[in-house]
Amino acid sequence: MAGGKMKKEKGKPSQHTPYQGGISFHKSKGQHILKNPLLVDSIVQKSGIKTTDVVLEIGPGTGNLTKKLLDAGKKVIAVEIDSRMVLELHKRFQGVPSSRLTVIQGDVLKTELPYFDICVANIPYQISSPLTFKLLKHRPAFRCAIIMYQREFAMRLVALPGDKLYCRLTVNTQLHARISHLLKVGRNNFRPPPKVDSSVVRIEPRHPPIVVNQKQWDGFLRICFNRKNKTLGAIFRQKNVISMLEKNYKTVQALKISQEGSSMEADNKADFSNFADFIDDEGMEVDDDGVDDDEDEMDVEDGGANGVQSEFKNKVLGVLKEGDYEDKRSSKLSLQEFIYLLSLFNKAGIHFT
Repeated sequence: MAGGKMKKEKGKPSQHTPYQGGISFHKSKGQHILKNPLLVDSIVQKSGIKTTDVVLEIGPGTGNLTKKLLDAGKKVIAVEIDSRMVLELHKRFQGVPSSRLTVIQGDVLKTELPYFDICVANIPYQISSPLTFKLLKHRPAFRCAIIMYQREFAMRLVALPGDKLYCRLTVNTQLHARISHLLKVGRNNFRPPPKVDSSVVRIEPRHPPIVVNQKQWDGFLRICFNRKNKTLGAIFRQKNVISMLEKNYKTVQALKISQEGSSMEADNKADFSNFADFIDDEGMEVDDDGVDDDEDEMDVEDGGANGVQSEFKNKVLGVLKEGDYEDKRSSKLSLQEFIYLLSLFNKAGIHFT
């Protein structure tokens, strides 16, 4: 398709930006090629690539970064969804043996990734969440990933307790990796320029990993971050929360009796199957205004209408009191505090799946 004309939709301006080699970049696919050679050099330098490393590059485009990665590492595995870019890569690196460069055409989210030591990626922003968690579940674990994200998404990943952008995504990614901000990249460093600035972050999987029941963890964080500026005491007093936890409690007790706890033991291994569930709505958290919204007309507090539910409610609130969490807010809790609170709930027989 290189050199050919692309049809424009009637009444709409072209969404393609021409490339001097005849290739048009598709904004709809998130194709923004990094054109600043100094930034390319900086990204490679900060990656800490060794001469023995296998490097996974996601979205190589026309190969500007690929060339630098080949110079630094042992081998580059490039995953590219656009067939035109794949042809361009083959032309540009036709003299490079397959033992040094492998180009895989396909959607990285649907591609089974081979072994790699380091990942370097300038990705379409719309796949930021699913790609991040696909990488984090990859085994064997890689040493680090250097990824360019939309700036706000990147700042959510590196946020600290109390920061405005601190959210469920923050805690969930930091559970599995140490994340640091490397550099800010202005939009004018790309062709075509995106509408927002970017940031490059470094992701290092934890060794050893923090082992949790991922389904429990996800259910627990969903409740905590339902209103991240509300006190945990107010959140866990809500009728729907108490009702759901009581139902889980009865189910767990029944399983323990019928199967002598074997089902619970089998369910205690880390499980990434639920990641997609929270990825879909991760950007929907809007409780960032810093208001202490303990009073919310949309929340119905459990009134303890029947004795059993009231007794269970006291059990839940007792856990919060034991750990001194009742007046604390999710927006200011550290990863370690979340882990400890979940362990207190589980110790009391309260589960979130």
